[in-house]
Amino acid sequence: MTAELTRPQSWLRTFRPRASPSARLVCFPHSGGSAAFYRRWATALPEDVELVAVQYPGRLDRIREPLVDDMPTMVAAIIDELRSVPGRGLALFGHSMGASVAWEVAHRIGPDALFVSGRPAPRHHRRGRRHLGSDEALWNHVRALGGSQDSLLDNAVVREIALPPLRADYRLIETHTPTLGPPLATPIIALGGDADPEAELRAVADWRGCTTGRFRLHTFPGGHFYLVSRFDAVTSAVAGELAAAGLSTVGTSR
Repeated sequence: MTAELTRPQSWLRTFRPRASPSARLVCFPHSGGSAAFYRRWATALPEDVELVAVQYPGRLDRIREPLVDDMPTMVAAIIDELRSVPGRGLALFGHSMGASVAWEVAHRIGPDALFVSGRPAPRHHRRGRRHLGSDEALWNHVRALGGSQDSLLDNAVVREIALPPLRADYRLIETHTPTLGPPLATPIIALGGDADPEAELRAVADWRGCTTGRFRLHTFPGGHFYLVSRFDAVTSAVAGELAAAGLSTVGTSR
């Protein structure tokens, strides 16, 4: 279990604050990821939507804080932080592990929209053992998914810093038992790459059974990190869905 948390840093990062946003999109990173993954998104969203990215402990400016390796601790801490988010109009976006975290948070707070990316629906979740394997095996798995440039993955210092949070995240998701019901009333928008070995599109499409509200599925060319190579198409789709949910009334800033 995770050690008692210290809280010298907030869990939330706002890269481009809006004066009076009509909504906020809270983004949850993938395993081993950080809030910085969504930095570029802040300039691609509509001007009336403020992006808030979650910074998990044990990385970047929170590197000295204890890692969180279980879902209940992670979710409880994030919900506590979200109480500080002002205003109305709240949407959640999570990629990969972040989609599972966003789903658990959504079940407890009822956001206005939920975006789940690169993740099969909860009923397809299977426990795993990669977090118990060697550093080499875990690192090679991440390399195969293509989440970072090879030059970074080949850097010994980057590997030494990145492996502890990566392993903690894999332990979190691989030992997690997801909430399976009841369905939310929240609109759910699922996104996936057509060549993603971690999230086959038919399993991503099954998120439709997780809501009694509106459901949309967006597919893009690419693998697990399709949202990097298809940045413009993905952020445009997100902007369109925010408008469809009544959370934005303006075009994108591009």
